[in-house]
Amino acid sequence: MKKQKVKKVNSKFYTGFNSFRIVLWVLLIVTGLGSCKEKGMLLAEKGKSDYQIVTPENADQKIIFSAKELQNYLQKTAKVKIPVVDQKDQDKNKKSIFLKILSIDKNTVSIRSEGDDLIIGGGSAEAVKNAVYVFLEEYLGCDWYAPDAEKVPEHKSLVLKTPVKYSYTPEIVTRTVHSRLFYDDPVFAGKLRVTTESFPHYVPGARVHTFRKFVPEEKYYKEHPEYFALRNGKRIPTQLCLTNKEVLKIVKDSVAALFKRNPGARVISVSQNDNTQYCTCDDCSKIDQQEGSPAGNMIRFVNKVAADFPDKTISTLAYQYTRKPCKTRPAENVLITLCSIECDRSAPITEKCTPFAEDLRGWNKLTSHIRIWDYTTQFTNFLAPFPNIYTLQPNIKFFRDNHAKWIFEQHSSNPSELFELRSYLTAKLLWNPDKKTTDEILTDFTGGYYEEAGSFVKKYIDLIHQKIKEDPDFFLFLYGDPSQAFDSYLNPELLKTYDGFFDQAEKAVEEKPVVLQRVKEARLGVDYAILEACRKNLSKDFTLTKPDKNGNKMVNPYVEKKLEQFMETCNNADITMMNEMRFTVKDYYNSYKKALAVATQPNKALGKKVALLTKPKKYANEDPQVLTDGALGGNGFYANWLGFEGNDLEAVIDLGELQPVSSVSTAFLQVTNHVVFFPLEVTYYYSNDNKIFHKLGTIKNKYPLTKKSKVNDIQYFNLKFPKVDAKYIKIKALSMKTPPYWHHAAGQPSWIFADEVLIN
Repeated sequence: MKKQKVKKVNSKFYTGFNSFRIVLWVLLIVTGLGSCKEKGMLLAEKGKSDYQIVTPENADQKIIFSAKELQNYLQKTAKVKIPVVDQKDQDKNKKSIFLKILSIDKNTVSIRSEGDDLIIGGGSAEAVKNAVYVFLEEYLGCDWYAPDAEKVPEHKSLVLKTPVKYSYTPEIVTRTVHSRLFYDDPVFAGKLRVTTESFPHYVPGARVHTFRKFVPEEKYYKEHPEYFALRNGKRIPTQLCLTNKEVLKIVKDSVAALFKRNPGARVISVSQNDNTQYCTCDDCSKIDQQEGSPAGNMIRFVNKVAADFPDKTISTLAYQYTRKPCKTRPAENVLITLCSIECDRSAPITEKCTPFAEDLRGWNKLTSHIRIWDYTTQFTNFLAPFPNIYTLQPNIKFFRDNHAKWIFEQHSSNPSELFELRSYLTAKLLWNPDKKTTDEILTDFTGGYYEEAGSFVKKYIDLIHQKIKEDPDFFLFLYGDPSQAFDSYLNPELLKTYDGFFDQAEKAVEEKPVVLQRVKEARLGVDYAILEACRKNLSKDFTLTKPDKNGNKMVNPYVEKKLEQFMETCNNADITMMNEMRFTVKDYYNSYKKALAVATQPNKALGKKVALLTKPKKYANEDPQVLTDGALGGNGFYANWLGFEGNDLEAVIDLGELQPVSSVSTAFLQVTNHVVFFPLEVTYYYSNDNKIFHKLGTIKNKYPLTKKSKVNDIQYFNLKFPKVDAKYIKIKALSMKTPPYWHHAAGQPSWIFADEVLIN
């Protein structure tokens, strides 16, 4: 602390003292008292304080809570418990820290000194609470990394430089980070000034994709198909026909009933189902053409609903086919929720997703009521490395600059890669996108949360982001897979480097069990990428199997150890979900163990030539050899699966010579929300001349598709039969061709995805 200057003593009051004694006395004051003081407001010193914390009479419970939080952290930092008193009971002879609701903007926080008193206030009780945490952060140096990790510096002497004058009005007024860290711990959410739920103020159960709720297919489709979308000459229950007057009446009645049941709710979503199969009847198409976008039909419809509820907010989506702005202005009580789901996350939206940027600018011209629904993780692989961290700040600034006052950052609510770091960083940026750079925030967090290991975690973050930047053609997609990056930022050499960083990180905190567990959780992304690299047999280091001393295949001890460590870390951290399809960590572990068992089996088809009689599309480079290459498909369709859209799989495997066989097995993938289904049946044939084939048998799908089918799964279609001599094996998998009428992609082609064929 700087030495505090002491005011000169007025000699008029010391008439009986000689000048020497006066000078000596002043020197004693300077050296004895001034050494630990600084000019300003002395809140506490050596465990003592002359202050009281004063709350207004009949104070809101939020202000009472805020006062107790202030008292708690002052006690932690300065070792003094400052009393909290109601204004009517305050001691007029004591200095005060007043918590007040001020006549300012309801979102503004204000901290100022008035003489010896300190005023911590805001335009609402919520703003007062925010102001308390801002005070603790800005003036006392506190920080909150996670519910179980905070920074509270100790102050022997707590002095505020005067005058104190701080005011801040967040431009983003509703700040949501979709993270269970905040939803499960409202106090922690308050410290970082974000909401405690994903859809605050909304009617429960009517928050998004509500057409299906308001006009359910089960109730109306058979008797009133005209209520639903016309596609290719047929009515299907994918979306609603928005020009049908009965549909408008039903939706209005549903909205009214929900508001009546939830009188405290202020917002309801009237929004499209989660698909692009909108109505193309003559009336709907005419409006779409007039408006220049299907959003026009939507906005006209929603405006009519909003007119019946002028004191409520009707939220709707600008999403996929409705993302492009129309010509009709949304009503004043209509909230546009603009979604960035299609964007490349490897760079800021203004650089790599310019159509979305233009759409936001367009909506900004039509309305001042914009809610951004942004996405910050890979939903098909929560735990995969996803190097988008440095895009968050420029994106949030861009949203803010286009007057988006409500931002929902859809992180995975369940833990994902660098979960605590991402939650903290996003919350900080939503509160003030300009205060610090991303690098500064990351440095604060990694040093505070991972302690001595922080520099190694930061090295990993810096390097993986540098490497994706060096690959400007890479499309970082929300529904991607680590396998897409195995020749980019997840190549074998980089995976070894990242692994090394985390070895060093763990060693740095090996005697701190709590911090060590945090580092192991941070490592999950790299470990998951390595496990998937091994599944693909990416290199000599990353394989599922190794030859034993006799040359036989055995499970690679390295991958087995990685898998067990991965499972142990997840169990210790209560991490249960791998993706948004409810595919669990336990499912992943069991599936991987099965893959290891498959990989060690003998296989007469391994490396054998495959000829396709039907055409694949897009995935696995359309390479038929994927079926016999020894690399096993994971639980996402990017990972080594050969895909067939709207057609059957028919393939012939040439075993090279006549040999005895008695079993055939083929793996198939299901991801129902992405229109990937198991085949209806798989039939196997054999031949000696590749001309005449004899049927070996048919395996029916054990799990026919229903509305309750498991979303993400792998099924092995195994057939055992009496031994035959064969040179060629034919596989014919019968596709559904198109989803059932009730599926969101009804009328579109469906997929089947096949992987490794085992023949023995």
